[in-house]
Amino acid sequence: MTASVLLDTSFLISLVDASRPNHAQAVKYYRLMLDDAVPMYFSAIVAAELSIKQPIVDFPLRNFRIVPFNIPHAIEAGKLWNALGARDSGDARAVVRDDVKLIAQAVHESISFVITEDASTLFKYCERLRHAGEIKVRAIKLADGFDPDVFRSDGQKGLDLSE
Repeated sequence: MTASVLLDTSFLISLVDASRPNHAQAVKYYRLMLDDAVPMYFSAIVAAELSIKQPIVDFPLRNFRIVPFNIPHAIEAGKLWNALGARDSGDARAVVRDDVKLIAQAVHESISFVITEDASTLFKYCERLRHAGEIKVRAIKLADGFDPDVFRSDGQKGLDLSE
């Protein structure tokens, strides 16, 4: 299976905003995806979130495959929402609902990864669903640092020989 990545809102904001704490990791992942020709998917849901504070034309859209949100995605989102059961206390329902929609798009479109800076909801719920056997999509969290082997299908990490 060839790796492909759904880009989360927080990843894209970190990519273009040098003041963000995970900007360097976002840039490294973006360059890796470009260099390795990893398909990058841009969801209409992410476009809506970004448009609240910034024009989407500020982002390198020509390098992305646009994914509209359609009925099959909605059906998958409903299944995943039900599989999650209750959300964690303190997690805003609207945020979790949009994150589940993104995960559903990745599942339906057979996208192997979701890349995010959002550890508190998107990463957490994606990994929860994956560990429960509901999905195969893996989440990449920018705060974990850059891993050039992240797109390996076996999930194996490379050795750090720099020390």
